[in-house]
This record gives sequence, structure tokens and C-alpha cells, in this order.
Amino acid sequence: MLPSISKSLEEWTGVDGAFGYFVIVVLFLIGYSYIMSSAPKQALPREDEEEEEEPDPPRNFTAVQLRKFDGTGDNPLYLSVNKTVFDVSKAKDFYGPGGPYEIFAGRECGVALAKMSFDESHLDDYSGCSDDSLSHGEQAELDGWIEKFKYYRNYPVMGRLIAPDDMPSPTRSITKEEMELHKGDDELEELPDGYAALPIYLGAGTRVFDVSFGGVTFYGKGCSYNRFAGKNASRALAKMSFDPKDTANTDVSDLTEKEKNILADWIKTFEERKQYPCVGVMKDP
Repeated sequence: MLPSISKSLEEWTGVDGAFGYFVIVVLFLIGYSYIMSSAPKQALPREDEEEEEEPDPPRNFTAVQLRKFDGTGDNPLYLSVNKTVFDVSKAKDFYGPGGPYEIFAGRECGVALAKMSFDESHLDDYSGCSDDSLSHGEQAELDGWIEKFKYYRNYPVMGRLIAPDDMPSPTRSITKEEMELHKGDDELEELPDGYAALPIYLGAGTRVFDVSFGGVTFYGKGCSYNRFAGKNASRALAKMSFDPKDTANTDVSDLTEKEKNILADWIKTFEERKQYPCVGVMKDP
């Protein structure tokens, strides 16, 4: 039978010994199939596979803001150790509601950890870790906790806690020139001592808010609302406008009643929901 197959192939291809070539090709394909079936398969990434989200940039926290991050409901779980804010959400069994360390949630607890104390009086002691009030052993204990959080537990550092006494006075007068210096631009100012993010001042109504306390991803350099940074944005906010004619104009005397209500809603959001700290009043609103 093989001679007849060979003869047929020679007649069909016009090549002498075509059957030999045919056998070689068949053997090659069998070998290739075996090699590919036994090789480790590498999965291709799916088009709809979500990329890992980038972490938010470090931010500043007030003591009032930090208290919200107590792990209740859907709230993340943060705590501060010597004013460095850690996300300890993955240790909710320890620091969350019902956990043995739940008293530390949303609080400055550096002194309490240094003293291994659950005494309420040692919580929110903002200067106790840096005014030489700790003993040598307590300081070593504090350093050990910070090292554990950073390098062993790998808790993400979310930013810095700014103590109430270190915050600017909400009644001080701020000029237009001073506001323009605080727009989150590292070419204009240096990072203030103890801060995680450059201050970003935004004027609304008569007050100036520092939106670096949670608003860096909106108002920071290169972000969508950065055009309001360092400005009295009252008119633009009221009109819900990015038009340079509105962002550069501070006159609100011609606002409609609807626009005045919109501005009031923005200010309420800043004060109550976002809890951005008021750092002064505009000298020339």
C-alpha cells in the first residue's frame, strides 16, 4: 500500500520521493504538538482586568477628621502614632469595634502605646511623644511600635496628624497675595514642619479653607479643581464654572438666589462633610 501512496504523491506533486517529505512533515507536526502541549501555559491578561489602584497621596488630618476613621460601618480604620497616621484596617479584629485595642481607633495613641496603657488620659496627647516626657524605656517602646507598624505589619502610612494647637487661627486675616502662595505647588513653598502635604488654600464666602486635609486628589497640582487653588473661588463655585472669567473674578454681588444657595451648599460641604479646616478669613473677599 505504501508504494501506491508514494506513487500517488509523486504524481500529484511532481516530486520524486514525495512520500518521504510527507512523513517528515507529519513527524514534525506531531513533535511540535507534543512540545506545545507540555510547555507551561502563560495566561494573557484580560482586557477587562482592572489595574491595581494607585494609593492616594499623603494627606493632612485634623483631630476631628481622624475620629471618623474608626472602622465602624464602611469606614476605614486609622490611628495615629506620634502624629503619623496608619491605615490598620487589615487588623480590624484588634483595633476595630469589639477588638481589644478599639479605644485607639481614630485617635492619637503614641503615648498610650509607649506606656502600654488604656487610660483615656493618654490618648490624643499630641505633644507627649516629643516633649521629653517619656522615659527612656517608654521611648524605646514607642519606637518599637512604629517599627512594627511600618516594617512588620506594613500598615500603609496615610499622612500626618496636625495637632489643634499647630493649626492656623481661623480668625486671622489672609490677603489675596498670601492665598496665592498656598496652592499645593512645591515651586512656591516648602512643606511646613509636620505636614504630609503642602497647604492648599481655597476661599469660599468670607472664609479660607485648607483643602490639603483630604482634598489633594481634587485640588492638588494637576488635578481637575486645581484652578481654584490659592484663589477666592466663591463666584466660580456658585456658578459651577471653570470659565476663567469666573475663576479670576471675586465679585459675588450679582449672583442669583439660586447661585447663592449653591455657594452655601459648597461651604456646608467643606465644613460638615469634608471637614476642611478654616485657616482664616479673606481680607478682601
